[in-house]
Amino acid sequence: MGLFEGSSLIWLGLIGALITYRLFNVPRLKRDGVPLKTPPNTLPLVGNGILFLQARQKLFSWFAKCERQFGYETFQISVPTLPPGVVINDPQNLEYVFKNEGTFVKGDFFTRNSWDLFGNGIITVDGELWKVQRKAGLSFLSVANLRVLTDVALPKYLGQSVEHLKRKSACGVVVDLQTVFHEITSQLMGKMAYNMEMHADDEFTMAFDHTSGVTAERFQNPFWFVTEIFTGGPFRRSLSIVRSFGQKIVQSASEDSHHTKTSHESKLDEVSGTLIQSLMSSLGDEKMVAEAALNYLSAGRDTVAQALTWTMMLLMHNRFATCKVRREVQELVEIIHVSADHNGEEDGPFNTAAFTPASLPYTMAVFYESLRLYPPIPFEIKQCAKATTFPDGTFLPADSIVVWCPWAMNRSRVTWGDDADIFRPERWLLDGKFVTKSASEFPVFNGGARSCLGKRMAELMAVQVLATMVLGFDFMPAYGTQRVSKSSLTLPMEGGLPCYVRARNDVGD
Repeated sequence: MGLFEGSSLIWLGLIGALITYRLFNVPRLKRDGVPLKTPPNTLPLVGNGILFLQARQKLFSWFAKCERQFGYETFQISVPTLPPGVVINDPQNLEYVFKNEGTFVKGDFFTRNSWDLFGNGIITVDGELWKVQRKAGLSFLSVANLRVLTDVALPKYLGQSVEHLKRKSACGVVVDLQTVFHEITSQLMGKMAYNMEMHADDEFTMAFDHTSGVTAERFQNPFWFVTEIFTGGPFRRSLSIVRSFGQKIVQSASEDSHHTKTSHESKLDEVSGTLIQSLMSSLGDEKMVAEAALNYLSAGRDTVAQALTWTMMLLMHNRFATCKVRREVQELVEIIHVSADHNGEEDGPFNTAAFTPASLPYTMAVFYESLRLYPPIPFEIKQCAKATTFPDGTFLPADSIVVWCPWAMNRSRVTWGDDADIFRPERWLLDGKFVTKSASEFPVFNGGARSCLGKRMAELMAVQVLATMVLGFDFMPAYGTQRVSKSSLTLPMEGGLPCYVRARNDVGD
C-alpha cells in the first residue's frame, strides 16, 4: 500500500492529468483539408499507446503491415503523452525531410529520451554543435585514413579473426559470428579513432548494450520516466560504466597529444586517434568530447558488426548466393595471382585489401540486400521545428512528430516489386555492375545533410570481411529458432549468430 502514498500519489495525479489533457486535445492532422487515416490497432482514448509497448519484432511487423495497407499514403499515429505524429512511407515526403534540415530536427522528444546515453553527441544535437562534430568525423574519414583502414588496419584485425576461426574449426565448437564481427569493429574503431584497445566482450561493451536497449524502450514506453524510478537500477549502473569509459577515452587522448610520433612508427600508429584528437580540437570541453566520442563509437562499431551478422545469416540460408560470392572472389584472386606472376612478383601473404566494392559487385549486392531487409537503424524520428506541408499535401503543425521505418519501407512492394520480402541480391545489379537507389527510396544511410558519414567505410569493411569469410570457411547454423533483433537503438541479433565453422583453405591459395 505504501507505493500509492505521498509523492507517488502526486506522480499518479500528474500523469492522469497529462493523459486527460492529451486525450482530449490531440489535433487531427489533415491532408488537403481531409483528416488523415489512422492505422490498424488504434484504440479509443489510448490511440496507439498500448501497441508501442509490445516487443520490437512485433512492432516491425505492424509497421510493415501498415505500409502494405497504406502504400505511400501518410497516416496519423497517436500516443496520449506525445505530440501528434505521422508515419511516412512516400519517398517524396522523405526527400522533403532530408532537404529541409532546419525544419525537421531531432527535437525535444528524441533528445529527452536519449540524452542520458548520448548527451551533446552528434546523434542528438542540431545546429552548430552538430556541424562541428560532423566536420571532425569528415576529417577522420578522409581518403588517406580510409586507405590505412582498408590496407593496414582491417587486414590486421581480420587476419586475427581468421586465425581464431581456424582454431575453432579444428575443435569443432560453436562460434558466435556476431561476437567475431563485433571484435573486428571494436579493435578497428578503438585503434583508429581513439588509439585505445577495445574488445567485444569488455565491461564497457556490455554496459553500452544494456543502456542502448533501455534507451530504445523509452521510445516505446511513454511512461519510462516513472517506471525507471522502480526498474532503472541496472540502467543507472551501466550508464555510469559508459560515462567512465568516455572519460577514459578523453584522458588517453590527452596523454597521446603529448606524445611525439616518430618515423619508426607504423602507418596505422601515425593515424591512430585521429577522431578523438579532432574532437578535442573542435569542442574543447572534456565532457562534451567524451559524449561525442561515444556517439561515434556506436555509429561506427555496432552498426557495421550487426549488418555483417545479418548478412552471414542470409548467406547461410541461401547457399546459391554463397556459391556466387565464393566464385566471384575466387576469380578475383586468380586474376591477382596471374598479374603477380606476369610481373615477376614473388608470392607473399595475400592482402585482403584487394577485395573492394568495385572489384566484387555481387558481394556488394549481397551486403546491400541484407541492409535492405535488416537495416541497422530500423526506426527514424524527427520533430517539426515549425509548421510545414509535405509534398503530398499533409499539413504538420510545429512540434509534431515524423516517423519513418526503414524496416517497412525496404519491404514496400511499390518500391521494390512483388518479391520485396525475398532475398534477391540481383536486384542491385545492372549488366553485372552494382547500382543503388536514392536515399529517399533506400534510407539505410539516412540522407541530406545528415547522410551517414561512415557509408564508404561500411562498404569497404563489409566487402573485405564477407569475401574473406566466404572464401575461407563454410558456416552452418547452430540454432533452431528464427533470429530476431533484441531491444536496442540499432539492430543487434538476439542471442548472437551461433554457427559451426569448417575451414576451407587459406585466402589466396
